[in-house]
Amino acid sequence: MHRFIQFNDEKIDSFQFMQMTDLVKTLTRQEPFEVKYGPHSYLDHINRTVFVSHFWDHRKTEDERAGLKSDIYLRAIGSFNYTDFSVVKKFLKKNKSSKISSFAKQLFMILEDIRLEELCKKERRGTTGAFLVRRSIFRKYFQDQLQVNLVKGITTDAFYNRIFLTLTAQSPLEKYASINEELDLAMPYVDRRLQSVYDASNTEAIASICLDIIAVVEELLTKDMLNEYFHLPESIFTLNSSAEERFEELKRKDPLANCDIQEEEKSGNEEVINEEYRTWHRETEDKGESFLQFDLDRGSESDILGEGVREGDDADQALAMVQGSSKQSNRNQYDNLDAAEKEREEQEGGKGADYGKENRFAIPYFLEPHPPTYEEINQYETFQSSILLYQKKLQKMIEKTLEHKKILPRNDLHVGRLNKKLLRFFTDENPRVFYKKQEPSHEIDAVFTLLMDCSASMYDKMEQTKLGVTLFHESLKSLKVPHEVVGFWEDTNEATVENQPNYFKTVIDFRKSLQRTSGPEITQLQPEEDNRDGLAIRVMTKRLLKRSEKQRFLLVFSDGEPAAMGYEKNGIIDTHEAVSDARKRGIEVINVFLANSEIDEGQRKTIQNIYGSYSILVSNIDELPDVLFPLLRRLLYKSI
Repeated sequence: MHRFIQFNDEKIDSFQFMQMTDLVKTLTRQEPFEVKYGPHSYLDHINRTVFVSHFWDHRKTEDERAGLKSDIYLRAIGSFNYTDFSVVKKFLKKNKSSKISSFAKQLFMILEDIRLEELCKKERRGTTGAFLVRRSIFRKYFQDQLQVNLVKGITTDAFYNRIFLTLTAQSPLEKYASINEELDLAMPYVDRRLQSVYDASNTEAIASICLDIIAVVEELLTKDMLNEYFHLPESIFTLNSSAEERFEELKRKDPLANCDIQEEEKSGNEEVINEEYRTWHRETEDKGESFLQFDLDRGSESDILGEGVREGDDADQALAMVQGSSKQSNRNQYDNLDAAEKEREEQEGGKGADYGKENRFAIPYFLEPHPPTYEEINQYETFQSSILLYQKKLQKMIEKTLEHKKILPRNDLHVGRLNKKLLRFFTDENPRVFYKKQEPSHEIDAVFTLLMDCSASMYDKMEQTKLGVTLFHESLKSLKVPHEVVGFWEDTNEATVENQPNYFKTVIDFRKSLQRTSGPEITQLQPEEDNRDGLAIRVMTKRLLKRSEKQRFLLVFSDGEPAAMGYEKNGIIDTHEAVSDARKRGIEVINVFLANSEIDEGQRKTIQNIYGSYSILVSNIDELPDVLFPLLRRLLYKSI
C-alpha cells in the first residue's frame, strides 16, 4: 500500500547508532555504557548513558556525523573524566532559588563544554575536526537566534546568545548589536570573566565564573530564559542525593502552636482507652508543607508514648519514602519455586532467557499446527503445481553439479594413479605426480529456517508468500536438505507494558521437513497482529545453533519494519543487533522484503539499516517465485 503522507517518520540509522555505541564504549573503556537520542546532549553518569542531541538531525551527512561525534567526545572523554559532579550538585543547590535558574544552568553548561572541548582536543587531536564543525554550526545558529530574540524582545535569551558568540569569537574586534543600556554597561565585566574560562583548570573554577556573572546580571534580567539551548540534568543529582537529605525532607518543618511540657512521667499503670479518631477536625483545617504529617498543632510533650515501638502490620499504608534495613524473614520463602513454575519460565523464555533489552518483557509461546484439512491439502496442491517447473529445474541443476564433482578427477596428489606428466618428479623437491578419478559423493551440508512475518500488514501478500515458501520447501525436500518453516507475531490485545506474548507457529519442523506428506501445514499461516522481528530472529538463532550442519541459513520474509508494543522507537536497532549477532555466530541471515507497489527510498534505507546488503526487495509480489529461484540456487551451490 502506497503511503502518501507519513507523520513523525523518523528512521534511525542503525549502523551509525552501533558505531556511536562502540565509540562510547571505546572512549570510556566500560562496556555497560549506552547511547540514546535526546533533545540535548549530556551525560547521565548514574544510569551510565550518553545522550546525543537531535539538534544534528536533517543536516548534511558529514555535518550530522561530525556533530554527533562531538557530542560523544564531550561526554565520553570530557564529562566522564574531567567533570566534578559534586561541584555541579553544589552549584545547582546554590542557584535553586534564583529567579534566573534556567539561565544559570545553561550558562554553566556552555562554559563547562568549552573547557571540556579544549581538554578533548588536547588529549585526542583527532577530535579537532569534529569540534570545528560543531563550533561553526553553533555560531551560525546562535547568530540567527540573537537576531530573532532581539526582534521579539526576549532579553535574557538574547544575552545568552551573545555570551556564546563572545566565547567562540575568532577575533576580539567582533561587534554585536546592543541588547539594552544596563546590560551593555555590564558587558565589559562579563567579557573579562568569560575569557578566564580558557584558563579554568577544573569544574570548580567554572562554577565560580558562573556565580560571579550571575551575581552581576541577576538584578538586570527581569525574566528567566524562554528557550533551552543546553541541558543540565538536575534530576540526576536529585536522585543521587544522600538518604539523610531525603529523610530530612520528610520531617515536619512548621512549629507547634504551643510547646508546653507535661511534667508527669509514666508509671506503668496508666489506663489506656481506645476510641475512634476522625481524620478531619478544626486543627487540620490549615495544611502544612510536609507530606503525610500528623497534623496536630496543639498538645504537650510527654515521654509516655516515647518508647511505644510496634511491629509493622500488613495493613499499614505504604505511600511515603521509608528508611530501614533488610534482615532475615521468618515468613514464606520464595527461593525454591515449584518445578512446574520453573518449567513454564524455561519454555516461555521468561526471566532466564536473554533476548535483548528491548524484549525483556516479551514471552515466546510455541504453537503446533493442526492436521491439515481437505481444503488445505487442495490449496497446497495448487501451490505445488505452480512451482513444479522451478522445483524440477533446480533439482536437476543441483544433481548435475553433485555428479560432476563426484567424477571430476583430483590431480597433484601424493598417492593414487600415476600421472603421465612426470617431469615434476625430477624438478620438484616434493613432487605430486598422482591423481584419483573417483571422489566420494558430495552432499549438501546445510540447514534452513524460513521465518515468516504474520503481522496484519501481510494480509494482501500472504498467499504469494506462502507460494514462495512452498518453492523452498519442495526444493529442499527433494534435495534432502533439513529445514523448518515458522510464522511469528505478537498478540496486541493481550500485550501489556510488562507482558508481551509472542507466538511462533512451526508449521514444518526439522524432523518432518523431509517426509513426503509434509507441506500442507504451510497454508495454516495467516495474517495476525504485530511483529517483533528482533525477538523472532534471536529465538530462531538459538534453535539453529543447536544444528550440526556446516552451513546455516535464516531467511526472513517480511513486508516492512518491526512494529509492536514499546518497540516502535528502537525496533530497527534491536533487529539490526539480532541480525549482527546471528551473523557473528556463523548464521547467514537474508531478508526477503515484500511489497505490492514501488518501494520508496525510506523503505529501502530502513531495510538496508537492518540487513545491510543481504536483502532482496520484491516490488511485485507476483514475481516472488522468479526472484526466489536464483536465491535458492545460489545458497545451495554455496553449501555443496
